[in-house]
Parts: sequence; C-alpha cells; structure tokens
Amino acid sequence: MKRKYDLEERLIQFSINIIELCRQSTKSFASEHLIKQIIRSSTSSALNYGEAQSAESTKDFQHKMKICLKELRETLVNLKIQKGINSIDNKENLERVLVENNELIAIFVSSIRTSQNKSK
Repeated sequence: MKRKYDLEERLIQFSINIIELCRQSTKSFASEHLIKQIIRSSTSSALNYGEAQSAESTKDFQHKMKICLKELRETLVNLKIQKGINSIDNKENLERVLVENNELIAIFVSSIRTSQNKSK
C-alpha cells in the first residue's frame, strides 16, 4: 500500500531540487566548492534514509536516521552560506528549497524522538 506521504520520495525530490538549483549558481571558486558539497550532503540524506528502511535493529535505524538529520543540517548551512554570498540567482527556488530543508529536519527530529521513546 503506497502512502500519500512518502518521505523517501520527498527526499529524492529534495535532492533533485538541490541539483537543479546548483545549475543556476554563479561560477566562482567558492560556489563551485559549495555546490559539490551540497550535492553530496543532500543526496546522502536520501541514500541513508533508504538504508534506514533496512535497518537491522532499532538502534541501527536510529543511527541511520541521525545520519540523515546530520546531512540535512549540513545542507541547510550550505544553503545559508550560498544565500549570504548571493551565489544562486533564482531567489524564489532558493527560498522554496530552504523551507523544504527545514521541514525535512523537523520530520527527522520528530521521527528520531518517537523511535527513541518507543525503545525505552
């Protein structure tokens, strides 16, 4: 049964949106450096979430979810830096991705807390 709200699909779309946003970036040494890093961190959150779905234990699940959260937070800081140096021309898309990033962080924080409370 496919849920209406599929977090994996949302993370995949988030990664795609980041990659598309990076294509609209200015071409400087700093922006190129940040682009490479943000593509790694944003796609890592989606990839690690896929691993979390096959976790071998509750502890393993929580660990993988924390990695996803860490990568999402890294992505958020990167976006804020790029916003600060005006390296992304499309401000509307940048704001949309920032909002989605914050929402995903909130989902992971809540999911990790719920899992930790259930395992107590």
